[in-house]
Amino acid sequence: MQKVRKLPWRQFLKIIGVLGLIIVSNLFFQLTQNEFSFDLAFKFAFSWHTEKFFLGCFVLFIFYGWVSSLLGSLKTGSIFYALAVIGVGIANYLKMNYRMEPIYPDDLKMITEFGMIRDMVGTRLFILFLLLLASGIFLLIFSVKKSLKLEKKRQRTRLILFVLTSGILIYIGSFNQQGNLLRKAYDKTALWIPYSQKMNYYNTGFMGGFLYNLPVEAMEKPENYSAAAVKKVTKEYQTETRREAAEKPNIVYVMSESFSDPSRLKGLEIYGGDPLQEYRAVADKTYSGQMLSQNYGGGTANIEFEALTGFSMELFNAQMTTPYTMLVPEFESFPSLVGTLKARGYETTAIHPYNTSMYKRKDVYQTFGFDQFLDESTMKHTDKIESNPYISDKAAYQEIFDQLEKNKKPQFLHLVTMQTHMPYENKYDDLPYVVQGDNSLALRSYLQDIAYSSEALKGFLEKLDELPERTLVVFWGDHLPGIYSDAIQEENQGYPLHETEFLMYDNRHRLNNQQVTTSPFYFAADLFQQGRLQMTGFQKLLTTLQKELPAFEKSMYYQSGQWFKEARLNKKQEKIYQDYQIIQYDITAGKQYSLQENFFE
Repeated sequence: MQKVRKLPWRQFLKIIGVLGLIIVSNLFFQLTQNEFSFDLAFKFAFSWHTEKFFLGCFVLFIFYGWVSSLLGSLKTGSIFYALAVIGVGIANYLKMNYRMEPIYPDDLKMITEFGMIRDMVGTRLFILFLLLLASGIFLLIFSVKKSLKLEKKRQRTRLILFVLTSGILIYIGSFNQQGNLLRKAYDKTALWIPYSQKMNYYNTGFMGGFLYNLPVEAMEKPENYSAAAVKKVTKEYQTETRREAAEKPNIVYVMSESFSDPSRLKGLEIYGGDPLQEYRAVADKTYSGQMLSQNYGGGTANIEFEALTGFSMELFNAQMTTPYTMLVPEFESFPSLVGTLKARGYETTAIHPYNTSMYKRKDVYQTFGFDQFLDESTMKHTDKIESNPYISDKAAYQEIFDQLEKNKKPQFLHLVTMQTHMPYENKYDDLPYVVQGDNSLALRSYLQDIAYSSEALKGFLEKLDELPERTLVVFWGDHLPGIYSDAIQEENQGYPLHETEFLMYDNRHRLNNQQVTTSPFYFAADLFQQGRLQMTGFQKLLTTLQKELPAFEKSMYYQSGQWFKEARLNKKQEKIYQDYQIIQYDITAGKQYSLQENFFE
């Protein structure tokens, strides 16, 4: 009996407790991934994908060891670890709920975007987030100070553990590099689904999906990529003699937050009028139609990236989830419409009626070469509608007019609106629209939002007609709002949940009156072609591709008036598509040979 008592039960129980904490935390991640379905979480862990679940537990165990060694205590390490798990888990649940996609490693960089987080989750959850963050920071400072007083033997053990776990975490961070042993262990049973990160996380577990989205090369290298191959492509699309265009009209981009047409969705009937009546009055008389958005309920920065650069998200590796934060900041300059127009004597201005740090826009706009960036703190016009917390579209349009009226040089103005951003409830007193099929308060408020947006757009375009200078406008919605019921989402799976409205407008009314389906990376090339402006070699490549493949994103390809899950390309079309791949790789991950050929000027 005495021998039994002398066994290190306390240490044994500590080990059991730590292992239990790791397993419970991984189960918690699975719960947030599966709408808190205990049945699905337990089946994933102990029936369907046990090996992948415990591989995830191993990663969490290493992270736990690193935290505990950093803080110098298993007790405080456990508390800090639990706070981190709770915070990431709740964030994952909310993102899945609002945007139908999980948390990515790069999303953790947004932890200091307090204004954005408050607006997205509401005051109560934002206060909870601040409490978790404050508790974590306090615990970190308190524990590190206390750990400095530990005896030398424990300090030595702590240092060894910290160095060991740090090294393993660094190795885990190279998960997507060739030969990584952890990746090989996952590959034995994991069926990665790169075209759908939501399904990827479901299939490999939260930890598997999270690891899969750690840093990776932007694109796979095309087999025939070389300086000679790039030169061959650039020469093919730069056959005409270049000359300076006589006309330099103002160009205005307007990316309208969540602007879309709910009446296009199956299962919905809107009563009380048409919220897009004013929009249609303009769109039906100019070049317009539907634009294919990469995501449902979010992904604003990715659509903006496509529209400004002409590069498609579909060509990137699946882990390249947000180029604005993961790719563009790595460059001193990056080819875009901004640079093309600046080389032609344009002044360039970005306007975003919110703060400057979302998606690293301040840094990204500087890399693109914008002359100035106006945000909520530097805009003159900041009016809001009723209880809407965001600056109105009407005020943002007035900011554009200020720039057009005071500058003599041709202008490129890029506006990213905020009026129709979530949350939608409690903005307006009067909600005249009623919806059969999904009559939620959020949807009814959203309808009023887009009605105000439509009115502001029509007024803006009518005012443009009075300008003495020719002005071209591209207006589009970035994505659908993430507010529709599960039933409506199920009934509209595929491209219907990804189609938003777009139009191009010429205050001299010279554009074709045509209805089309397109992708945002075609906007600049299409505008230059429609407006009969001098096109770059890259834009000629894009318009050539657009004729064969008018719109595409992962698992959504629009060809010959039909939608397919895979591209159906003949030899001619495949060759054009490969030309596009070569140029995009050359700029984003290659040697940028095409810049030497002035392909973007």
